[in-house]
Amino acid sequence: MTTTFTTEDLITAAKSIVKDEKCPNCADLACPGWETMPSSFNQDELNLIGTLKSENEESWDEYHPHGTQIWSANAPIAPNFHPYNKCDLYQCQKCTQMYLRYTEYGGYYVDQRIRLVTPELIDGASHS
Repeated sequence: MTTTFTTEDLITAAKSIVKDEKCPNCADLACPGWETMPSSFNQDELNLIGTLKSENEESWDEYHPHGTQIWSANAPIAPNFHPYNKCDLYQCQKCTQMYLRYTEYGGYYVDQRIRLVTPELIDGASHS
């Protein structure tokens, strides 16, 4: 069974990562904002450590209080909002960097997306 991470769990886990120490596999993965998973990235180096998905009603609302958008590098990581509420949390076996991943299902495509977990951007905001 996959562990469900709360916002507080995510913050604690993210703060435990040593910054700027990426392994060769992760070094080329610069994803401060959401990116399409590069085909050259070795996904076998990542371990599933948890999920942000909950059993609450699914929401497609995004959270951008400072005018960011989904692709912005400084967009908040808000677990109660899209796309974070559809994400799983992965950690590199070698350098311990943490990544959020989800699958975008478009009309004619499926896109695997990935974003580096940045502790300073995690926001526990919830729906009003």
